[in-house]
Parts: sequence; C-alpha cells; structure tokens
Amino acid sequence: MDVLLVGPGMDDGTRCVKLAKLLEPEYRAEIVRRRRYQLDLPNCTLADEVADVVEAAKRHESPVILYGHSSGAVVALEALVAAPELFSKAVIYEPPSVIDAPLTGPATDRVQELVAKGRPGKAFQIFLREVVRMPAREAWLVGKIVGLTKGRLVPRQVDDMLAIDELGVRLDAYAQIKVPVVLLGGDRSPKHLTERLDALARVMPAAQRVVLRGRDHGADLAAPNEIVQVIQL
Repeated sequence: MDVLLVGPGMDDGTRCVKLAKLLEPEYRAEIVRRRRYQLDLPNCTLADEVADVVEAAKRHESPVILYGHSSGAVVALEALVAAPELFSKAVIYEPPSVIDAPLTGPATDRVQELVAKGRPGKAFQIFLREVVRMPAREAWLVGKIVGLTKGRLVPRQVDDMLAIDELGVRLDAYAQIKVPVVLLGGDRSPKHLTERLDALARVMPAAQRVVLRGRDHGADLAAPNEIVQVIQL
C-alpha cells in the first residue's frame, strides 16, 4: 500500500523522513516536498501545493493513504476535497484550519517587520508565541534554534499562515469528505489546535478522533512510531 506524506510549515523536505523509514517496507512511502518551502522556486499559492499532492497521488496505481501535519494537514484536507477518489484514507495531524477568527493577528505586522530587518529568529519566536500559542519559554528556545538553522524559511512560514487565513472557514467543504479520516492530535498541544480538530470532527461524517497521550504538536519527531501505528490502523 502507498502513503503520501505532507510535512508542516518550515519543512525543508526532511521532516517526514523518520515516518517514511518506519512505514517501509510494508508501505511504499512518498514524501511530497512542499513547493512553498523550496527556496529555489518562486513562492506559490495553497492551491499550487494542493495540486502537487493531487498530481503525486495520480502517479500511483490505486488510491493512497494521505498524511498531513499542521499546515501540511490543511493542504491534505484540500486535496481530499479536490480529488477524493485518489485517496483510501487520511491521517490529519492538528491542522490550523480557520474555524472562526483568522489565525494571524496584530503580531503578524511585527513578525514581518523583523523578517525585513534580517531577524528571522526573533520573528519566529513571536510567531510561535502569538500565532501557534506555544509557551513563551519554549517559543524563545525554538526561535533561537530556527534563527541559526532555518531562518531563511521564516518568510515562507508567514506566507503559509496568511494563505490559510485567505482560504477562510472551510467546514462546509470538509463536511462533504467521505474518505475515512483520522483526526489526530496530542493532549499537550496548544488548546486552539484541539478546538480546531474538534470542530472538524463535528462536521466530517467519516472522521475518527484520536488523541495521543503525552504528545504535542511535535509528536511526529518525538514519537514517529505512534504516528505510524495510527496510519497503519
């Protein structure tokens, strides 16, 4: 059986490698590298990324399992809407889907200002604290690390969230998805991500809500085997 893996924001193509290795050889896992985070390519729209997932699925002989994480999970949901016949099942990990107010807010201007000044680490720190709603100390630490390692991707992360805001509330569209979907999250993740999953669960007829105990938004890195077990269900 074949699996397509769509990583979260800030993914340079390596985020899903552990998952892919754990899925093999029972499954043939393909990582759909997100176009938005390939800096040698022009920036793109969310629709472009959805099209990439659909095209990847079309290359397989039979419907595939689809996994998406965070903003990559929003891309995955949109792919399920666009071409449900290409997918046999989906595992959706904590998508920051818009369910009422926009994701971004007053902090976005400050984040963009810091990016323009060449301070991506500080910008990402504020992004994590104000948009992702990560605890301040953790946001500070991750921001420092990202500033040193992946700072060049921060502007694309901001664009990613703005694109999801532009997409808007899509609950009516997701309610039409008949493909079996596992809505997956950790019980230590920010509360708003749990609320977004619960909102999806209320409207999606073929959805199953699964909670990973003791895990947060980074469960795919901390406990990839637990994600794989859900994919294999």
